[in-house]
Amino acid sequence: MNLNLLKDTFVRFVHTHGMDRHFRRFGADMFRSTPTPNEVPPSLAQHLLGMAKMDLPELFTQLHSHADGLTSAEADEIRERVGPNEVEHEKPLSWQAHLWQCYKNPFNLLLTMLAAVSYATEDMKATIVISSMVVLSTLMRFIQEARSNTAADKLKEMVSNTATVLRHDLAEDIAEEAKRYFDVTLHPKGAKRIELPIKKLVPGDIVQLSAGDMIPADLRLITAKDLFISQAAMTGESLPVEKFVHHRTLDTTSPLELDNLCFMGTNVVSGSATAIVLTTGNQTYFGALAERVTATDRGPTAFQLGVNKVSWLLIRFMMVMTPVVFFLNGFTKGDWLEAFLFGLSVAVGLTPEMLPMIVTSTLAKGAVVLSRQKVIVKRLDAIQNFGAMDVLCTDKTGTLTQDKIFLERHTDILGEQDDLVLEYAYLNSHYQTGLKNLLDVAVLEHAELQREMALASAYRKVDEIPFDFQRRRMSVVVSEREDHHELICKGAVEEIVSVCTHARHQGQVVPLTAELLQEIHETTSSLNSEGLRVVAVAAKDLPPTKEVYSVADESDLVLIGYIAFLDPPKESTRPALEALKKHGVTVKILTGDNQLVTAKICREVGLAVDGMLLGNDVENMSDADLAIAVDTTTVFAKLSPTHKERIVRVLHDKGHVVGFMGDGINDAPALRAADIGISVDTAVDIAKEAADIILLEKSLMVLEQGVLEGRKTFANMLKYIKMTASSNFGNVFSVLIASAFLPFLPMLPLHLLVQNLLYDISQIAIPFDNVDKEFLEKPQRWDPKEIGRFMIYFGPISSIFDVLTFALLWYVFGANNVDHQTLFQTGWFVEGLLSQTLIVHMIRTRKIPFFQSRASWPLIGMTSLVMAIGLFLPFSPMVHYFKLQALPMSYFPWLVMILLAYAVLTQMMKGWYARRYGWQ
Repeated sequence: MNLNLLKDTFVRFVHTHGMDRHFRRFGADMFRSTPTPNEVPPSLAQHLLGMAKMDLPELFTQLHSHADGLTSAEADEIRERVGPNEVEHEKPLSWQAHLWQCYKNPFNLLLTMLAAVSYATEDMKATIVISSMVVLSTLMRFIQEARSNTAADKLKEMVSNTATVLRHDLAEDIAEEAKRYFDVTLHPKGAKRIELPIKKLVPGDIVQLSAGDMIPADLRLITAKDLFISQAAMTGESLPVEKFVHHRTLDTTSPLELDNLCFMGTNVVSGSATAIVLTTGNQTYFGALAERVTATDRGPTAFQLGVNKVSWLLIRFMMVMTPVVFFLNGFTKGDWLEAFLFGLSVAVGLTPEMLPMIVTSTLAKGAVVLSRQKVIVKRLDAIQNFGAMDVLCTDKTGTLTQDKIFLERHTDILGEQDDLVLEYAYLNSHYQTGLKNLLDVAVLEHAELQREMALASAYRKVDEIPFDFQRRRMSVVVSEREDHHELICKGAVEEIVSVCTHARHQGQVVPLTAELLQEIHETTSSLNSEGLRVVAVAAKDLPPTKEVYSVADESDLVLIGYIAFLDPPKESTRPALEALKKHGVTVKILTGDNQLVTAKICREVGLAVDGMLLGNDVENMSDADLAIAVDTTTVFAKLSPTHKERIVRVLHDKGHVVGFMGDGINDAPALRAADIGISVDTAVDIAKEAADIILLEKSLMVLEQGVLEGRKTFANMLKYIKMTASSNFGNVFSVLIASAFLPFLPMLPLHLLVQNLLYDISQIAIPFDNVDKEFLEKPQRWDPKEIGRFMIYFGPISSIFDVLTFALLWYVFGANNVDHQTLFQTGWFVEGLLSQTLIVHMIRTRKIPFFQSRASWPLIGMTSLVMAIGLFLPFSPMVHYFKLQALPMSYFPWLVMILLAYAVLTQMMKGWYARRYGWQ
């Protein structure tokens, strides 16, 4: 690299940032990202670009404004025409629409149809049971989501709700009031400053800005004094950007890169300014992005797609089997009405009517658990998506890092640690006047500075040479002894080097030779490549002959070394990333910040950077090329909102379940595109609206808890579906066999409904069941083929023992004619209920139940209760109501042997099945 090129590199990459009005410019250009202008309507971008280039008198004329602001009447007239200064957020659903959304799924619709048919056939028991399942599941989801959304709405508070506005008619009004009431004559001049609600601002208003203010609309600067704006919410860049009255750099097609425009949704870090409002509300850059986000329909998530596929699998199975049972019984028994009612009962029995309720209660239980971890779950489906997530895309600033600048190193001119550099930097930061910027605060808060504080008290300040943008450096002159003064200068590396003639090298002051300059340039370039913000420190001794110093005194300096700054990683980041990796979640960084800084942070937190792409690379890639690149790329830097959204969509289209964590307006499109959008309570409103999950603490450790809870939730839902699908398939298979050979119905419709209801009650506690650790180790997702295969392999096992029970009742207990059909039906009712309930414990785990893996006490209690009810019913006073009869005691030893044999065969099948197909 030649010296001229190196100089250009330093000018571009190392700006002195800060020290009140003297030193705040460090890094403003270095980390500027370049969003593409097509993220908002091109007409808006062109409108803003045009207004940024206009002369101020022309701009005032176009906006019908004046240098001292609008009058109240003029503002009211404009507001009537353009509307209030409010961004139209995503409109909340009405309670009716929300209730419908909670209700509509294939199973609820099917159950409603079955309830209607049951009601039409005057089967009130079935009608009540089925309707209750639908109502309970819908209301549970509705109430839980309504509570979460209410909590999320409380977080949506703007940083500031007023702006300082000039009104030139108010000064005249005050003069009139003084004359009227006090007979005092005032001569008002200029405008009066007032605090006005942000929503009342209109184009043409003149606003005044100061540190801490939120930018209330899109503005064109009229005056600016050391104005630094944080644009992180718009662009993702970590350091504030300095703004000026005139655009200084080359022409650009992106309004965000203009130096003389400020945008709604950003905020003032330091400095002051006067500006004119260009656009308000949805016509702002922020508003256009927000409108684009909220106008985008949210596609179905992985969870919704999976549930729908499983639902239709079971529904198709029911629609095939029910007509077969109906026609078989109609032809063999001759009673078509009885066959229809029996077929309807089989349809109800085949339909896992508890599925909506089990899913909702399991998700709600997960939401309650996460709420204790300071996590608000806005959409219950997001719980399971947490567990299925295999790719997490996240921003860098504030997630991996602490979102705070720290002094990382203080080195000599060749990069070796040097405490003398720290002493000089401390004295410069301590004695410079005005508001301390982020870098000064980092120096002053450095952990090793107790002795420097004592050192500063030994000095007195003589003078200060303020910062200006041409020099990009500032100096203080201090005195420790009366026989000499010390001038300490710090600033941009290239500018400091340009006024140095010597350097401190290995404890000696040596001339700056060409060879040493080359080494200095290589050292600072190396620091920059590590993502550090570098500031040079120089000094010289002066005789105490004067008390006032000037820029001319900044010459013949001795280069002492450098101070380098970093936004360091959080302590919890490394263990959190390790935990996510252990659980099969790949983390990818999507940031608008600089690639060097991002790569440095990734190295520090132990995130292996397998590949890196910049926004320009993404822009130039086709979807096919990007689809290949996303799997092998860890870091995506200098991205625009569109780039982030596109990367998330490509990952999703490749079959990944994608989580995205972000907090700015630039993150909102990606939040909506992801299967699970994660934001924080300090995020901008539009990001919180687009998110499914809101964290009250911005920590990846919380995400690990969410992943585990999501997998527990999925495991328990999958247990229910596997149990119900296989058990129902076995029952229907048994019904088909019995219907073909028996002269009577193997079980009455009432028996099927009661058995199904008791079986469902036994599974109410499934959401609270324990989950084997092995199931939590990797992402889990719905696989309809797996469920269908499981049903086919495990369903017929129960049919084998049902047929044995038929044979036992027919041959041993003589229940082989219509007169003894009640004994047959009672015997199969008890065996079927006990085997169905036993299967809950057999299928809930790959391991041996009760010994290697034990269910939770609530589930043990519920299944034990249902089995006891099943055994008690044939002997209860209600036996005639249920059309059952007492069983002979000699039946029960046979029953025990059948159930034990059933458990043994099921356990053997589990082992074979897991070895061949795995155990999801």
